[in-house]
Amino acid sequence: VQLQASGGGLVQAGGSLRLSCAASGRSFSYYAMGWFRQAPGKDREFVGSISWNGDSTLYADSVKGRFTISRDSAKKTVWLQMNNLRPGDTAVYYCAAHNSIHGLGSMWPNEYGYWGQGTLVTVSS
Repeated sequence: VQLQASGGGLVQAGGSLRLSCAASGRSFSYYAMGWFRQAPGKDREFVGSISWNGDSTLYADSVKGRFTISRDSAKKTVWLQMNNLRPGDTAVYYCAAHNSIHGLGSMWPNEYGYWGQGTLVTVSS
């Protein structure tokens, strides 16, 4: 699976952005997908994940209620809708495919074997 994230940019606090993660490869629909982010000088952190069939999602407490993950296997795309953005959300955002087939996803980066290149989100105050 090859992944390409896009949709980042500069937005004011309180605004919204939608990130996309386009996948190539026939096996995309078998894998749970995750979103992670990394701010300057900080470790990569979990944002959220969606199960292989889209029935289950998991979110970090810091984004719960503001961010929503969805997927369309026919389009081989996963989205991260981000609302009510805060300056603390500023980071490079990465999408990733989980190692396990038909999995639910998880918050642990080492369980994801395929990563996109990242897209920068900057939230100004």
